[in-house]
Amino acid sequence: MTLSGKAAIAGIGATEFSKDSGRSELRLASEAVLAALGDAGLEPSDVDGLVSFTMDTNSEISLARELGIPELTFFSRIHYGGGAAAATVQQAAMAVATGVADVVVAYRAFNERSGHRFGQVSAAAAQQVNSSGIDNSFHYPMGLGTPAATVAMVAQRYMHNYGATSADFGRVAVMDRKHAATNPNAWFYGKPITLAEHQASRWIAEPLHLLDCCQETDGGVALVITSVERARDLPQPPAVIAAAAQGSGPDQYVMTSYYRDELAALPEMGVVGRQLWAQSGLAPADVSVAVLYDHFTPYVLIQLEELGFCARGEARHFIADGALELDGALPLNPHGGQLGEAYVHGMNGIAEAVRQVRGTAVNQVAEVDHALVTAGTGVPTSALILTTAA
Repeated sequence: MTLSGKAAIAGIGATEFSKDSGRSELRLASEAVLAALGDAGLEPSDVDGLVSFTMDTNSEISLARELGIPELTFFSRIHYGGGAAAATVQQAAMAVATGVADVVVAYRAFNERSGHRFGQVSAAAAQQVNSSGIDNSFHYPMGLGTPAATVAMVAQRYMHNYGATSADFGRVAVMDRKHAATNPNAWFYGKPITLAEHQASRWIAEPLHLLDCCQETDGGVALVITSVERARDLPQPPAVIAAAAQGSGPDQYVMTSYYRDELAALPEMGVVGRQLWAQSGLAPADVSVAVLYDHFTPYVLIQLEELGFCARGEARHFIADGALELDGALPLNPHGGQLGEAYVHGMNGIAEAVRQVRGTAVNQVAEVDHALVTAGTGVPTSALILTTAA
């Protein structure tokens, strides 16, 4: 048995991306779901499943009440922050493929700039009454109390091991902002940056500059998942789920796993990658466009290595000569990514992968057959390969 080809994303929807939405997170979620259903040509009464992140403040039943969804036969939550993004689609696809539900909506909504800001020190992260709180309590007392600080340690080791530089990380930021600059939905629309501007931006946690770090965004994104057969009868071309995987690596901790033999790696993404290639029957060379989770630029380089696009330590060479351009060997984040478009925990990246497969993206890559999209890194994670309908 395989999940490949059994389900498809039939609708995508989002709110605007802002720094102060002026409305509740429940309203953001409701707006995003209604937009996704409208895109799919469906009504709330068609929905019988909802899936989100454990971090989302909007319960499935509250969203169902607001939208007029009468009954739910499936509801699920995925842990580990941004690592949950693609896994919400995997959970929905499994429910559809097994007949547990017919139409499942995956959603994520938050006021992450005007409300609770993830980029700041959060004592609550180390005070959780669960094992994740214990994980964080090992490094918080050492001053590693923000996501940037924890990732900076990994970035330093990566630079030491492989000779990478801050400028290598900056090339990812420059590419994301270049694509965001031509995307009217991006927060940084019309605002590209140069590598010199990246290098001149202030330190957040050395070696991470401000422009190595993703945004904080208010907004919501929703995705409608149903069977491939039903999706073919709906208004939009189906983005078929060719592969969907989750992964946790050896000695896994929350956000950063400091106690591994190899610190400058993301073995959980390797676990995900091996599943993606096995499920889909594809290889890295078959990928038309990559939407990689870019909350911090160094992790984009490490993902390229873990997923098999290049050897360990070789990502800086892989990206040096235009490989990430829209007409390059592996176009990266045509929407601008979380550095350029918005940070909605990776869900906006899945929506972009759908647009690329449909052929409707603002920065459309030519002849997209297979789109790869990854979820949060440093934590247990997930990823998808989307393809056109057969």
